[in-house]
Amino acid sequence: MYQYTIIGGHELKGEISVYGDKNTALKLIPATILAANKCTISNIPDITDITTMMEIMKDLGAKIKKIKTGQFEFDTKPVRKTTINPLLARKLRASTVLMGPLLARFKKVSIPHPGGCVIGKRPIDIHLDAFKKLGAKISIKDSYYHIVTKNLKGTKIIPHSISVTGTENIMMAAAMAQGKTTIEYCACEPSIVALADFLNQMGADIRQAGSPKIIINGQKQLHGANTTVISDRLETGTFIILGALCAKELVIKNCQPNHLEVFLEIIKKAGVKIKRSHNQIVVYRSKHLKPNNITTNAYPGFPTDLQAPYTLLMTQADGVSMIHETIFEGRLNYIEWLNTMGANITLCDPHRAIVSGPTPLVGKKIVSPDIRAGMTLIIAGLMAKGKSQIDNIDLVDRGYTNLDQRLKEIGARITRKKI
Repeated sequence: MYQYTIIGGHELKGEISVYGDKNTALKLIPATILAANKCTISNIPDITDITTMMEIMKDLGAKIKKIKTGQFEFDTKPVRKTTINPLLARKLRASTVLMGPLLARFKKVSIPHPGGCVIGKRPIDIHLDAFKKLGAKISIKDSYYHIVTKNLKGTKIIPHSISVTGTENIMMAAAMAQGKTTIEYCACEPSIVALADFLNQMGADIRQAGSPKIIINGQKQLHGANTTVISDRLETGTFIILGALCAKELVIKNCQPNHLEVFLEIIKKAGVKIKRSHNQIVVYRSKHLKPNNITTNAYPGFPTDLQAPYTLLMTQADGVSMIHETIFEGRLNYIEWLNTMGANITLCDPHRAIVSGPTPLVGKKIVSPDIRAGMTLIIAGLMAKGKSQIDNIDLVDRGYTNLDQRLKEIGARITRKKI
């Protein structure tokens, strides 16, 4: 287990680059199972979730070769195993997206209920219901879901709610199903479009990805392809808030502002000053922040993964703001730590909080509850007066590459140690 020690209150300045999107990379890697020959993926972030996914792939039989930093070649032709290692699956929520490609290629897959970050219940019934409609049979035995089919057949699928991984799993399963599959009520995140583009490069026929309705014409076989992981919009949004709270001027490079249009409009209303170009955002420390309510929503709405850093931003606004989390239960658990540091946040219920500001923050010994909340507490430590110690930052490592080094390069006084 690792800990950060931060001496706060020092102004940041300089450039920070955005790395590849974790959520996209975690779907592109399993998609290579569908290819008859080798695939190359570039701009893969070096984080623990990716390491776990690579371990699962290797355990299934895949040959993975590192070409250079962030670029890997995947040869999944040797894959024969269809039972996912339970010890690895329980480390990673995204292990669910292995179901679709394994089922499409081998007509069977066995997986334990996946693990990962403990936020909300996040059942996998959307995935299982879709596989049933495509022609699979599902049984539960020895703590495993066993999914088998003679042939997957295209059909119309309408999930009961929007699910990013559900949409991605259905796309991968249907890419090699017989006939046409139509998915209604789809997630529209950039990661969906990136996965569809990769599958189409492999020979799939997927249309209208990024809209609420996706059409897939199944193909008999897919081939290898090369792709590059899109930049992480959540990291971009987090760095914007970091700059607004702590930096004289922060240049955020290698980003895609068009993936954050709603978020950018909201923070501008809150008084954050930014300049944007095609792949760069410059943000300036905001001295006069305005209170502004948010409600998290599916893309392109306000991202649930940026709710915690936005709440921190509102602790420095002059007035009262309402934070309404509509996506996951338990996502406001970090509030007690911000209050410990001096924030004035009232938790109304598991989904709503009222933030009263501005309030100065002071360094404390605190604990990271999850990836995004952990990153928020790090920013709080950077802006607080005095020393902060943040435990359980292993969770933050799941989503951010070389974080302490990147922060040091822009002036942060932060040290990492094993405890």
